[in-house]
Amino acid sequence: MEIDIQKLIFEFIGGLGIFLLGIKFMGEGLQKSAGDRLRDILDRFTSNPFMGVLAGVIVTILIQSSSGTTVLTVGLVNAGFMTLRQAIGVIMGANIGTTITAFIIGIDIGAYALPIIAVGCFLLFFFKNKKANAIGQAVFGFGALFFGLELMSNGMKPLRSLEAFQELTVSMSDTPILGVVIGTVFTLIVQSSSATIGILQGLFAEGAMELKAAIPVLFGDNLGTTITAVLASLGATVAAKRAAFTHVIFNLVGATVFIIILDLFTIFVAFLQDQFSLSPEMTLAFAHGSFNITNTIIQFPFIGALAWLVTKMIPGEDSIIEYKPKHLDPIFIQQSPTLALDQAKSELVRMGEYAYKGLEETNKYLNTHLMKHSEMAMQIEGALNNLDRKITNYLISLSTESLSELESAKHSTLLDSVRDIERIGDHFENIVELIDYKISNKVHLTDKAKEDLNEMFELTISTVQQAVEALEDMNREEALAVIQKEDQIDKMERNFRKRHIIRMNEGICSGSGGIVFVDIISNLERIGDHAVNIAEDVLGD
Repeated sequence: MEIDIQKLIFEFIGGLGIFLLGIKFMGEGLQKSAGDRLRDILDRFTSNPFMGVLAGVIVTILIQSSSGTTVLTVGLVNAGFMTLRQAIGVIMGANIGTTITAFIIGIDIGAYALPIIAVGCFLLFFFKNKKANAIGQAVFGFGALFFGLELMSNGMKPLRSLEAFQELTVSMSDTPILGVVIGTVFTLIVQSSSATIGILQGLFAEGAMELKAAIPVLFGDNLGTTITAVLASLGATVAAKRAAFTHVIFNLVGATVFIIILDLFTIFVAFLQDQFSLSPEMTLAFAHGSFNITNTIIQFPFIGALAWLVTKMIPGEDSIIEYKPKHLDPIFIQQSPTLALDQAKSELVRMGEYAYKGLEETNKYLNTHLMKHSEMAMQIEGALNNLDRKITNYLISLSTESLSELESAKHSTLLDSVRDIERIGDHFENIVELIDYKISNKVHLTDKAKEDLNEMFELTISTVQQAVEALEDMNREEALAVIQKEDQIDKMERNFRKRHIIRMNEGICSGSGGIVFVDIISNLERIGDHAVNIAEDVLGD
């Protein structure tokens, strides 16, 4: 029998492409229809490790990607929303959640793939409603996933009669480690454990490989999928690196334990297959599910030990951005408005410190173009927005209490300053976006322009820092110094604009470089204005 290699390869890679697109669309659609609730689910349910596991399962089912959940978790650890111990629970849950895709594949819907795609397209193209579009996207992805699988398994049918392939599967049965390596490498390449498992289910259903050869490949898939999170954590904080590493260790330990008891596990899976007369696809789905659930049960009691181990492996202090307020205790609002005002002020000073840290990170990003500085600045901006909401709500609750004249004045000072600090975050976010534009469009700034920007950045950062210090101590001298510095910033902006126009006229500087330069200095000038507003609030002007 002649095997058409070209057809085999084309159907396989085309099917794989459609399958991966399907998973991506399905996850994105579900995510859009769930809105921002994913972060809320992770944030709210991770109070204890058990709830963390549950949250991990739910979110992974929603976004159809365990590495997606792990990357989200790494982001939340990075942002200080979650501790390492909480994250470990979520990562364990993500491993269980990812088995759902294998169960979906196990249900034989392949025959209905095309009508499902049609329904998805109908919802995407004929409805203007965002919710309907999101659901359409998820349905389309669901259909594409099965259509891609059908193509792949058709492509793989002739493999059974290939001698080289038969020899490979035989040696996989004899040396399980080979299966683990193949699973790991393939998942690394396609960046989706679900795809590898889908292919494996197809091969197993075609009778192209034995159960004993297929099971170790499942362990390898789980190992391969951890790499995505490791890549996501490379530029991130120490805590995020630790979270990603935990994922690797968790799956490594699991795979090792199961390789040791492989014969027992194979007998158990074969028993399940007989008892419930499972289809080949479902048999592997059950094997995958049992592996991940058992692995979680075994390692769950050792979450503390895992956290300790990873902390030892990746040493270092952590610069976590705390999104959550530290000082706002609602009990003071009724009991002692004076204390409540002090609490709000302490939180506001913390927010102000973040504001100039964010500015420093933005300046570093301008000079180095390293993504870690831009990510840090954007995380700080997120923290500023969150603290802005929390402090404002706290102060509004406080305004219903009876405040003395002095307290009322302090109350309105704090309310005004919160808004100013939050706006500083918006301006450095604008600057980060301008730097992004500069990098992606290869916009060149002259050395003189860079010098000017750095000089203005330094002055602006020290002005914001001084304004926050003035607010902390209610120090009038510091506040007056801020107003003088802001005059310097204004003069600097006017001078730099003029110099810049001269450079443009002399043809030293490009038009697009000019736009970036002028926009950055005007954002810095506006940040100076907000620092002055804070200083004026301190002076009581």
